[in-house]
Amino acid sequence: MPLRFTLRQLEYFVAVGEAGSIAKAAEQVNVSPPSISASIAQLEAEFGIQLFVRKHSHGLSLTAGGRVFLKEAARILADADALHAVAGDISDRVRGPLTVGCLLTFAQIVLPSLRRKFELAHPDVRIRQFERNQGQLFEMLQRGEIDLALTYDLELSQDMAFEPLVQLPPYVMLPAHHRLSDRRSIELEELVDEPMVLLDLPFSREYFLSVFHGKGLRPNIGERTGDIAVMRSMVANGFGYGIANMRPLNTMSPDGKPLSFVALGGGARSLTMGVAVPAAEYRTQTTQAFIDHCRIFMGEQGVFGLEPVDG
Repeated sequence: MPLRFTLRQLEYFVAVGEAGSIAKAAEQVNVSPPSISASIAQLEAEFGIQLFVRKHSHGLSLTAGGRVFLKEAARILADADALHAVAGDISDRVRGPLTVGCLLTFAQIVLPSLRRKFELAHPDVRIRQFERNQGQLFEMLQRGEIDLALTYDLELSQDMAFEPLVQLPPYVMLPAHHRLSDRRSIELEELVDEPMVLLDLPFSREYFLSVFHGKGLRPNIGERTGDIAVMRSMVANGFGYGIANMRPLNTMSPDGKPLSFVALGGGARSLTMGVAVPAAEYRTQTTQAFIDHCRIFMGEQGVFGLEPVDG
């Protein structure tokens, strides 16, 4: 029996299902709302099911059947996209879709420039990006929702491979006029009585606390936040010090106040920033090209003034 629906119709349906609105979906896929409405109506007619409940003031909601249909439609589109990777490997070209995840704590510093340079070098690649915390990135990798993740070497599972890029030792972030701000390095023992603004993210939180616990110390946690930019502003406004591994490219907090960055002494373990991918014998040329690009990018940029890790 010949197919009476198209991949394009499925693409429009998935866009609406994820956006919850025809107008938002139209912006994402760059087509007119009437075209999307017509495609959804054709799918509903072809399969004899109602995919959405239409609410005049609140957009669209998927029906129970629509949610099942959305999952399968997304799988079919992913399988179709995989053909681009196969074709690219056969033709020795880097092309097709690539879904990239990046750790929230350094996405704003690394990802935009890294991605732009890669897309200029490989115009046939279509990138989608997601900024998430470490736990979310690992879950997305395991579910196959992203192809790779720029992240740290924290709590990697056996079903992941990790390509190291650069070593990032911890540093102390202080208000510019703090009594310790002019030091070359600071020992942990000098911080235990100071209030700490903890970057409270999965895996990152445990790493920062382990820096103290490894020396039998307990930090004085005064504030917690899951946003690195908020942490910088809280430190700049005197709520305490912070510890991080990814240093910003300037010494100003997001709200325009000066900060100081001092090396953390005591031999605390550095983090390795790199690319996590599913552990598999087969890796597409597009994925490998992106990993190679990351390595070159880190070396050429001299990112954060640190030495890249030899691959």
